[in-house]
Amino acid sequence: MSAKTITARVLTAEAFAPFGDVIERSGSPDKIINQGMCGRHHDLARLDFGSGRAGISLFDAKARSLPHTVDMVERHPDGSQAFMPVDGVPMLVVVAEDDAGQPVNLKAFVSQPGQSINLHRGTWHGVLAPLGKPGRFVVVDRIGDGDNLEEFWFPEAYIVDAAES
Repeated sequence: MSAKTITARVLTAEAFAPFGDVIERSGSPDKIINQGMCGRHHDLARLDFGSGRAGISLFDAKARSLPHTVDMVERHPDGSQAFMPVDGVPMLVVVAEDDAGQPVNLKAFVSQPGQSINLHRGTWHGVLAPLGKPGRFVVVDRIGDGDNLEEFWFPEAYIVDAAES
């Protein structure tokens, strides 16, 4: 099987907006709380759990490296899914547009220190891929009845190469 190549780029809120939210601190806090000792950066992601409820899980993910093979993507039709690195390990984030139920136009991003992501409901995405070393992640996603997972296996794999500088 031959492979198509895509180049990872630095994760930015603007470039990632069609697929989800980049959760990061920017600017001054929206509110100062806790006796003036804490700045709150408020409502940074559009969480969507359909008929389910929000759940918080911890994921332990094995390290990946670039170049990285993508032969499958998945999506969650019933809820959004947020990934927040606990160890500060960067992650490779692969996403795709949807064309009549099939992922197309794959894009790859590499997170920067202090960044987390929230994938919008139904967004095609690659598997959790911390780069360089294993990572622990807090994951906020839908807990509820029904199967909230669709997978798509590509007939031809994609290779993600190193991020542009």
